[in-house]
Amino acid sequence: MPELPEVHTTATMLNELISGLTISDTWTDLGGKTHVGKDHIKDPKFFQKFRVQITGAKIKNVDRRGKNVLIHLDIGQTILVHMKMTGQLLYGRYKKSKVVSTQSKATWEAVSPVELKDPFSRFVHFVISFENGRHMVLSDMRKFAKITLLETATAHLSGHLADIGPEPLEESFDFKKFQTRLFTRPKGRIKQVLMEPAVVSGIGNIYSDEILWDSDVHPLSAVSKIPEKELRKIFASTKLLLKKGIDFGGDSMSDYRTPIGTKGSFQHHHQAYHKFGEKCAKKNCRGTISKLKAGGRTAHFCDTHQECYN
Repeated sequence: MPELPEVHTTATMLNELISGLTISDTWTDLGGKTHVGKDHIKDPKFFQKFRVQITGAKIKNVDRRGKNVLIHLDIGQTILVHMKMTGQLLYGRYKKSKVVSTQSKATWEAVSPVELKDPFSRFVHFVISFENGRHMVLSDMRKFAKITLLETATAHLSGHLADIGPEPLEESFDFKKFQTRLFTRPKGRIKQVLMEPAVVSGIGNIYSDEILWDSDVHPLSAVSKIPEKELRKIFASTKLLLKKGIDFGGDSMSDYRTPIGTKGSFQHHHQAYHKFGEKCAKKNCRGTISKLKAGGRTAHFCDTHQECYN
């Protein structure tokens, strides 16, 4: 799943690419009976209203909240996109195939730039067409992504955003706030707590592994048992590594791609994530990267320098 650096990169690039553009149409093949009554485009009736409302609207700007991309329109509405596990928001020129029979479905194929032809980006299930002849599409192999439409003025009060924790890279997010948020789950294991969006927004499996490796804390440590000195190290590593992830354009070890189809490069700087069996790279450490299950997710950690507090 794209985490804070990937979603930040996506929103920042889209802000440069689509701000000021006018929407001419939208299309999706998502949806069905199981989604009837839901407040997102997988409900066919919701999508019909969504299409009518956004057609003719102009993009004001694009930003982010947690792992959600927010596309603000000049009609006082905001398109919210959560890319979930395998979603990509891409921008370029696409062409739509012709439906040749009642058994076939329309598909969309990237024309340019060439990077959009990446095999990981061929699962197009949602398209916004712009008057300039280009498109913003959602490619989503597993079709878990969520797209909805909110009133801009009250978007952050909606059920889609209201329960998200503070942004860890905001200047106002200091150590005291970080500590307070963690201690809402005092008995929780630190890796799982870091990944809870209601505690701190935007941290997932990759960055939690890297943060804990960098700060020398074992992923199964109980929050209430971690000394303040070590919590301060976790806080500093959180700020450092999320910024580093943004600097490198996100992590493309799996299927994340930027809006122009290029890869991020944070995957080349992993110290723990998916390093199972490798020698630990920490200076003067003779450990090996191990793995275990934590709350249904795999945690990677050094078996020597990451201390467990319980």
